[in-house]
Amino acid sequence: MKDNAVIAPIARRHRDHYAGRSAPSFAVRTASGKVFEVGPDEPRFTFAASHTRGEKALASLDQFQIGVAYLEGWLDIEGDLTAALAMRGFFRDFHPMTWIGRYLPTLVGTGNAHDRRTISAHYDRESDFFLTFLDRRHRCYTQGSFEHDDTPLEDAMTRKMDIALESLGLTEGAHVLEVGGGWGAFLEHAGQRGVRVTALTLAGESERYLTELVERRNLPVEVVREHFLSYRTKQRFDAIVNMGVTEHLPDYRRTLLQYETLLRPGGRVYLDAFAMRSRYRMSTFMTRFVYPGKSSPLLLHKYLAEVARSPFQLTGLHDERRNYLLTCRAWARRLDAARDEVVERWGQALYRRFRLFLWASATGFDNGLLQAYRWGLELPER
Repeated sequence: MKDNAVIAPIARRHRDHYAGRSAPSFAVRTASGKVFEVGPDEPRFTFAASHTRGEKALASLDQFQIGVAYLEGWLDIEGDLTAALAMRGFFRDFHPMTWIGRYLPTLVGTGNAHDRRTISAHYDRESDFFLTFLDRRHRCYTQGSFEHDDTPLEDAMTRKMDIALESLGLTEGAHVLEVGGGWGAFLEHAGQRGVRVTALTLAGESERYLTELVERRNLPVEVVREHFLSYRTKQRFDAIVNMGVTEHLPDYRRTLLQYETLLRPGGRVYLDAFAMRSRYRMSTFMTRFVYPGKSSPLLLHKYLAEVARSPFQLTGLHDERRNYLLTCRAWARRLDAARDEVVERWGQALYRRFRLFLWASATGFDNGLLQAYRWGLELPER
């Protein structure tokens, strides 16, 4: 492409989008090597195109195309990545067919099978990949609980596990259902304290990892590969733990009914999740490359409306946005530190995909686009 065909639409969009407002300054380097500066100040980062496809993606002003160009290596972001990611609103993101494909399986009644496929798309890769950036003590894939901003990630995760146990009032011999066992953070912490856990998972790799962990640590844990909404048992649990799985269960009414079915009267539920004000604000890149399917951030107002229609009592609601920011920032830094290993073992595209995901998440929690909460429910005695 000619250099002017790349820079002209960007400069025009910058002028119109930031009219009368403080505008970020950045640079664009075309495949020919020529550099153009955009904005009034010293550039904080550079969009660097190394291929005509990278140039076309930039000229399109479409954030999904730009994301694909980054994954493919046709485009790089040099300098302050978080400043570039904070420009999400600068680039357009209108892809209605993505949303049709996202929710159609639920409408035609294939939701649970679809969930199994889409959960596997994110989680069914070697556990070693995730362990390059998760905390090394618990391997927890949700936010920690930081006492201070400089609290080590491992300590923040231990504090989170203790908060969950304390909020549920669990003692030795209690039986807990965990929705989404992940890499065993909660079930190991609870099992080592004599709490029995039945852990559900949809991902085959998670089932394999958890089964080996349980056997190796001799934990009082049963691992079941089953969708939460399809799970059937005659027993009633003392408590239910759901760390970061509400996003994958957007039918709140049906989920609460299942909690009610599986919980004994007087039992409690611990939950946490990341949230947005509208599920339709999730980017096309996120829905195509990170969490495909109908997974959705928590919509707190809609969730609480369903709680009000249920027999459950809300026992607490806490803002977790700062905790999730600190967690995602720590994960992103660890992934960057492990870049050479990740690229060698799993390829550049996977590294770049999760790098965008983790740094964009940290940016979203920092600027308020994303929220996060933890809360508790209790089923009253009848």
